[in-house]
Amino acid sequence: MQKTSPEISELKKRIEGNLKRKIRTPNDFIFLVGAVWERTHQTISPTTLKRLWGYIDGADETRDSTLHILSNFLGFDNWDAFVEEISQGSGSDPVTSFHIKADDLRPNDRVFVSWKPDRRCTFRYLGNQQFIVEQAENSKLKVGNTFYASLFILGEPLYLSDLVQGNNLPLAYVVGNKDGLCELEKQ
Repeated sequence: MQKTSPEISELKKRIEGNLKRKIRTPNDFIFLVGAVWERTHQTISPTTLKRLWGYIDGADETRDSTLHILSNFLGFDNWDAFVEEISQGSGSDPVTSFHIKADDLRPNDRVFVSWKPDRRCTFRYLGNQQFIVEQAENSKLKVGNTFYASLFILGEPLYLSDLVQGNNLPLAYVVGNKDGLCELEKQ
């Protein structure tokens, strides 16, 4: 397929969006190679990526195997599945960013998050998708607050339900509304 096709342009745009990083420098291509390996356990050459992004001159056609690997990176079974999804314009994408599901945690596991400008919290899992705030810095969330959350996604806002703060009525709350979570780590 021609590397200037709209489908390949969309593929590159989604990869950069997924990484929250523009692919422009030699280090960016090396970073992408590592990210592809980490997520798919498939290898791809930095030189191949440089050709695809137009960083260096090379073949006008992109191999199907390259498109397949990069589609896998985005959570698709293959290149054809990616093309079919973008042609349908569903507006939905699989979650391919690093994430933590509450259902995969055990009681007393901890989740650390941070968001801009300098907010940090550690939550302890209580079970049944409920958490308690154990540590909080520069946040409206306070130690002892409880809430429910099912999914933490790096780079996306965190939506809390039934946030209980003291004697106040439970409320819905959004953490990192503008830029999403900057750091996410299971402890």
